[in-house]
Amino acid sequence: MYLCAVSTEIKDRILQVAVELFMRNGIRSVSMDDIAAQLGMSKKTLYKWFDNKDQIVLATMQQHLVREESDCELVFATGSNALEEMFNLMQWHKQMLSTVHPSIFHELQKYYPEAWALFEQHKNTFILTKIADNLRRGIEEGLFRADLDVEIIARLRLAEIELMFDGRVFPPRQFELQRLHLATVEHYLYGICTVKGHRLINQYRQVTEEVEEEIK
Repeated sequence: MYLCAVSTEIKDRILQVAVELFMRNGIRSVSMDDIAAQLGMSKKTLYKWFDNKDQIVLATMQQHLVREESDCELVFATGSNALEEMFNLMQWHKQMLSTVHPSIFHELQKYYPEAWALFEQHKNTFILTKIADNLRRGIEEGLFRADLDVEIIARLRLAEIELMFDGRVFPPRQFELQRLHLATVEHYLYGICTVKGHRLINQYRQVTEEVEEEIK
């Protein structure tokens, strides 16, 4: 039992350091030597726990998605209505995206198919479901238009999220992820809201801007 706990603790520490390096430098530029050096252990010791970097990338993705789903559920639970859910989610995403290296999603898709497949599954199940649930709630509350085709609009929103990470459309050096996220969410919300929803958006925007100004 003790050895199992120690094993888990060491692996978690390796993954924590790996994520920090990936987020800061991108995945491809980080080597097993870099991870071992940051941990203060030999590369030989590192290989006792993970056979290669692909395994580390896959494990960090698994860990990240579990944490993201938990955080996302918590964020949605604090929303008193569908729009507040979205604004709370915007703030959470803004903070998360500020730590993400812009090349990560492109590198995952191109070089780490197993990890990317996990993300795709998460996106097409959990994220899609949360978008659809939010749309249905907003319609029931009179904040979103009653004529919305939820299945189509939810998939359009998912496609917008994917588009943010397409470097051919939005070159990372020209478009920051936080800026893209804000623009796409606002475009989405203004398109689906009723007049009642538009008024509430303007209220939330004012409060958000006031809070951000106080922080500055």
